[in-house]
Amino acid sequence: MPIVDHNDLPETPWRPNYHKWDITRPGDGTTSSSLAVSDVGVGTGAPLHTHTADELITILDGTLEVRLGDEVHEVGPEHTLVIPPNVPHGFKCVGPGSARILVYFPISDPFDHTTFLEGEPPEAHRD
Repeated sequence: MPIVDHNDLPETPWRPNYHKWDITRPGDGTTSSSLAVSDVGVGTGAPLHTHTADELITILDGTLEVRLGDEVHEVGPEHTLVIPPNVPHGFKCVGPGSARILVYFPISDPFDHTTFLEGEPPEAHRD
């Protein structure tokens, strides 16, 4: 079982002012999960999209404006978004500083199972 030092992770190209590091990666022994930590700059985030699997987003620091279905919420630290499959969702950091989030999926390649309803896929998943 690997113990992952987050300081040693290579950054995954994502979006401008949105920095992502994959904690689970090919070859680490995991077979059915995805975990990443991200720093989301003010005004940036994820456009409206869906996944075919559950997604859990824990806000460690900062504040996000989150859209879950037809509802919009402002969510801060010590909260977790529990997003069922196929629920449209998106978020942006509303400041005053960046937000740090932990994102978990119970599948290894969640962005192979994602449909963007607005905007473009992140840089690492563009064709």
